[in-house]
Amino acid sequence: MTADIVPLPRRNPADAPPTLEPMLALTANGMNSVNAVILERMQSEIPLIPRLAGHLISGGGKRLRPMLTLAGAELVGYQGTRHHRLAAAVEFIHTATLLHDDVVDGSELRRGKAAANIIFGNPATVLVGDFLFSRAFELMTEDGSLKVLKILSGASAVIAEGEVSQLTAQRQIETSEERYLQIIGAKTAALFAAASRISAVVAECGEREEQALDDYGRNLGVAFQLVDDAIDYDSDAAEMGKDRGDDFREGKMTLPVIFAYARGTAEERKFWQAAIAGHRTADADLAEAIHLIDKYDAVEATRERARHFAARAVDAISIFPDGKARSAMAEAAHFAVARGY
Repeated sequence: MTADIVPLPRRNPADAPPTLEPMLALTANGMNSVNAVILERMQSEIPLIPRLAGHLISGGGKRLRPMLTLAGAELVGYQGTRHHRLAAAVEFIHTATLLHDDVVDGSELRRGKAAANIIFGNPATVLVGDFLFSRAFELMTEDGSLKVLKILSGASAVIAEGEVSQLTAQRQIETSEERYLQIIGAKTAALFAAASRISAVVAECGEREEQALDDYGRNLGVAFQLVDDAIDYDSDAAEMGKDRGDDFREGKMTLPVIFAYARGTAEERKFWQAAIAGHRTADADLAEAIHLIDKYDAVEATRERARHFAARAVDAISIFPDGKARSAMAEAAHFAVARGY
């Protein structure tokens, strides 16, 4: 995956900041149906399962991944309803990975409130994540399309590989930008791509349309994750919904750190080596990390990379006729790089 810079066309400064509102309006009716499926399929005779799942599912996430499935269907003119259940499957896959991630990372906050593992414990959180994965695969098989099943199951495997790859790169100071992009391409962008692509599959579009939507989702997913990683060093916990500096204390080599380390002096590199190894994780060390990241404009450099991938996302859907759906999806890409939360 290249990191050459392709400029995202600049918006007129007089324009209002980009928002998700066009995407939300475009998908509002469909999301009502998706949410009904989610509510139905998260139920169980074991009361802990819907309690724990509901803690995260009702926690105010953007639901961007299922919205991509609905928006893609609008873009290609699909008139059916199959995509509603498949969008619910996408959200279940995403929620399951979040539950597992919080256990692996020992997270205390998710979307601004206590993470499920803190309230319900690690074993229950992992098992409910497994339950949601199973519900996702039920929805896929009920749809009956082997192609859809292959796309979403393949994405699930790639996500797991990405998480393992991130785990092995943790506390590895020499992690390169290329390796980092490979990790986020797997752990985040794969599901964005699959969620977008299946819209073209259910609409029985050709390979060209499928690939365009795949490219849109994949590049948007990379941009989205890049900005998430920038925000960890650029916003406060109230905006982020998680503790500021989580990535730093966990020794994750995200792009802001990779840039600051590469651009730093020998003495500054010694600091990063100790910090990423887990020997300097106090609040004062986090403050020093943020100082060095600011010194070398590493957050802005990361956002510039995000603008590159967002531009590629917008370009990918240029094969489709201009209209409300394409405009909303393009603005979602602008929003992904401009957001502060």
